[in-house]
Amino acid sequence: MPFKKYLLTGLMVWLPLAITIWVLLQLIGALDSVLGGLLSGLAAITPASMAPGWMQLRNIPGLGVLMVAATLLVTGALVSNVAGRWWLKQLDKVFTNIPIFKSIYNSVKKVSDTLFSSNGNAFRTALLIQYPRQGSWTIAFQTGVPTGEVAEHLGADLISVYVPTTPNPTSGFFLMIPRTDVIELNMSVDQALTYVISMGSVVPAGSRVDVTPSQ
Repeated sequence: MPFKKYLLTGLMVWLPLAITIWVLLQLIGALDSVLGGLLSGLAAITPASMAPGWMQLRNIPGLGVLMVAATLLVTGALVSNVAGRWWLKQLDKVFTNIPIFKSIYNSVKKVSDTLFSSNGNAFRTALLIQYPRQGSWTIAFQTGVPTGEVAEHLGADLISVYVPTTPNPTSGFFLMIPRTDVIELNMSVDQALTYVISMGSVVPAGSRVDVTPSQ
C-alpha cells in the first residue's frame, strides 16, 4: 500500500534526526545538571548577596556544555607547557595516593591515555576476524598486543582486539588472536563503526578489503 510505503519512508528520513537530537538534548541536560549542582554549592558558600547571581546562571540552557568545553580547552592549553605538565604530575601523585579513589582513577587514566594518545595504536585499525566460530566473520578493532605475563604464557604472535556488539558498540568482547588470522580493512574506524551499528545495512562507500591476512 502507498500509505504504508510513504509512512516507512518518512520514518527513515526523520528517525536518525530525531534520535540525534534526543541524544544531544540528554547530553546537554546532564551537563546542565552537573553545572546546576556546582552553582548551588557556590551559592551556599558565598555571601547571600551573590547567591541570586549564581542561581540565575542555572536558568541558562546549554551553559553546562559551554562551561565543560571551555574547561577542557583551558586545561589542554595549560598542560601543553612545561609548568602545566609539572602541576599535572603533582595532581596525579595526590590522586594516586587516595585510598579507593586511586584504583578507579588509575584504571580510567590508563585506558584514556591508551585510547586518546596521538602515538597509540588502539582503535586506529578496523579488522575482520572469525568470531564466534570458524566461518563466521565480524568487525573488530585492534587495541594492542599482549604483553607481560599474558605474552609469556601465550608465546605466539598475537594481537589484542575488541569486538563490538550490535547495535550498541560500547559493549563487546576482548580477544587475543593470532595475527595471521586477522584481515586488515582499509575502511576508517568511523566507517567500520557505522557498518556495525547499522548491522551491515550501511556499506562504507569506496571501501575495499585486503583479503591477504596480515603477516
